[in-house]
Amino acid sequence: MRGHVPVESGRSFRVASPPANALVTRELASELEHVLEKFSLEAGFDERHPVSVYFNPGIFGHHRVGRAADIYGVGGIGIGEWKARWDRARQGIRETQERREREAIATAERKRNLGWRLYKSHQIHGRWAQPYGFPIQLFGPWTREEGPWKYISDRMLRAHRDHIHVAK
Repeated sequence: MRGHVPVESGRSFRVASPPANALVTRELASELEHVLEKFSLEAGFDERHPVSVYFNPGIFGHHRVGRAADIYGVGGIGIGEWKARWDRARQGIRETQERREREAIATAERKRNLGWRLYKSHQIHGRWAQPYGFPIQLFGPWTREEGPWKYISDRMLRAHRDHIHVAK
């Protein structure tokens, strides 16, 4: 894409995918790099031990003009697998009777689940597009549970079950 730049690795994260997988506008690259750096530092990574992030190129909508990117993996594990781990932990929480044990399971999963943490970092630290009459352009497998836009169609949710989509 002409005039677009790849998302660059930061101090505490490394882009593990080919540069062409995340060719975006300078504005989006800067926003992603900012959020990824915040996420990786908050998750305990640093220059000596960075976390990997993997992008795949999208082809529809904002992707065609470099205003969207899709993150398919973090820490060497796919976003879909992070969501499956999240769901298994949530099932364990529902099956546990003891309140303190439920809270401990939830706290442990929030700490270790890099996919969920990455999604939340994008929600907290990112400034994503919200075209008039449309939802905030942050979608992923946690959208219905975590927002920021919880009203997502089944079709859209299925389309984003294995990656995090952001647009600016």
